[in-house]
Amino acid sequence: MNKNVPYFIVAPGIILLLFFLMIPLATSVLPTIFSDQGVTLSNYLDFFKDEYNLSIFWRTIKVSLIVTLISILLGIPTAYYIAGVSKKWRGVLMAMTLFPLLTNSVIRSFAWINILGKTGVINTLLMKTGLIAQPLNLLYTEFAIIIGSVYLFLPTMIMTLVGVMENIEGEMLEAAETLGASPFTAFRKIVLPLSVPGTIVGSILVFTGTLTAYTTPQLLGGNQKMMMSTFLYQKANTLGDWKAASVLALIMIVVTLIVMKGLDIVAKKVDRREANNA
Repeated sequence: MNKNVPYFIVAPGIILLLFFLMIPLATSVLPTIFSDQGVTLSNYLDFFKDEYNLSIFWRTIKVSLIVTLISILLGIPTAYYIAGVSKKWRGVLMAMTLFPLLTNSVIRSFAWINILGKTGVINTLLMKTGLIAQPLNLLYTEFAIIIGSVYLFLPTMIMTLVGVMENIEGEMLEAAETLGASPFTAFRKIVLPLSVPGTIVGSILVFTGTLTAYTTPQLLGGNQKMMMSTFLYQKANTLGDWKAASVLALIMIVVTLIVMKGLDIVAKKVDRREANNA
């Protein structure tokens, strides 16, 4: 087989990425770094000197991390249960998991507005039961963004983990239980370590998705709880400040790369620890 064949296969994809991603990204970002005086980071230093900008930046990081953590805590047991049922029911549960992804994110966000609003389902139920006298302010808060984002990205985490957990042999769990391990211990010692690769991939997808999502933060958070994505949209489309928008875009890219590298380091340490224990 000709060794050059793989290069011909990936060449169209590389060309598309180069012309439709890398070049436009470079033309947007490079003016924020290079000026008439040479290389400068003043645009980025000015961003981090502004308290308002910093509040949006840290809110975005915090919300993205919380959404990722909740998705892990809910996704691991759910995926473990789905992977353990029969193929018939596994298909049904997978379809139910995928179903929310078939609905437009705008529609899903409006559904949460009807649930979290002052006249929504939660406040109406709490007021009718006498638990509260006045409607709670649930909408346009960080809580609303987190709830909407978890609902949006949890299926991604579950689907990623199911594929990994299906490859975990049941005999390993049976052997652990035969040796005296409780089901919880077997789950903690076997399933969790073996599901680390899927957890890492799912975490990256959820974190970057939350970090860059626009519709859900805009509809559920509004301008009161602005995120980096909505801030970028405001700078570019509302104010026409494309340089500031490019600064925001590069900061989001760098944060994503740092998180990906950090999770990769964690995964390698976990794999090394498990190898040493073995």
